[in-house]
Amino acid sequence: MWDFLQFEFMRNAILAGVLVSIACGIIGSLIVVNRIVFISGGIAHAAYGGIGLAFFLGFSPYLGAAFFALAVSMVMGIVSSNRKHRSDTIVSVLWAVGMALGIVFVDMTPGYNVDLMSFLFGSILTVPANDILFMVPLDLFILITVSAFYKEFTAISYDEEFAFVVGIPVKLFYFFLMGMTAIAVVMTIRVVGLILVIALVSIPPYIAEKYTRSLGEMMLVSCFLGVLFTLVGLWLSYRYDLTSGATIILVSGAAFFISHGLGMIRKAGS
Repeated sequence: MWDFLQFEFMRNAILAGVLVSIACGIIGSLIVVNRIVFISGGIAHAAYGGIGLAFFLGFSPYLGAAFFALAVSMVMGIVSSNRKHRSDTIVSVLWAVGMALGIVFVDMTPGYNVDLMSFLFGSILTVPANDILFMVPLDLFILITVSAFYKEFTAISYDEEFAFVVGIPVKLFYFFLMGMTAIAVVMTIRVVGLILVIALVSIPPYIAEKYTRSLGEMMLVSCFLGVLFTLVGLWLSYRYDLTSGATIILVSGAAFFISHGLGMIRKAGS
């Protein structure tokens, strides 16, 4: 069963999946609790503009995605914090414009030879060791930041008015959360692609929320579920020769529907 571990690219894929699952488990929990899953999806798709621009200018597409995602996350943060009743419309516009810019920049790239599928649906099996070394400090940054400001993030997530009254700079932490969401999104693109990012960020935390009593517990369970879904998805993709990113998401989706179904049965029986 574990014979696929003999391959270095599979070991790298597992490490990348674990690191991404930790980032998504922590940030995804905050995203789900704050009800900004749609915004995280907007950041992911708008980041494609940065990928296209990077190809056009000749530098790393993931670096381009990172800068674009951070810029778009700040714009979405401004919009969602100041005009909440219109934020969904503006996020949708940024989502569409970012994707369109990426496509146009790729079209304009000389010698058009870009593998778009790897960015749309991920390329976890081609993650090099250098990328893993890059993911480690990003995970540490997220872990340290959320641990240091856990009480503040909890306060703004569950009772924004109370957080403001006790002197917590709500908007500052909200923008901080948006920035970390951009970091998590860029990491996740490498594993499952920008189309499937929203699933890996939201499904484990959604399931974890049903079975935990605090934000910290929710984050821990989300990380565990993310790792579990990634390992099972990778094994299935190797065993049946399937696309890894899509298989990971299908495993996550199956767990989502099973969890949702069990919840409905439990309610019906009580």
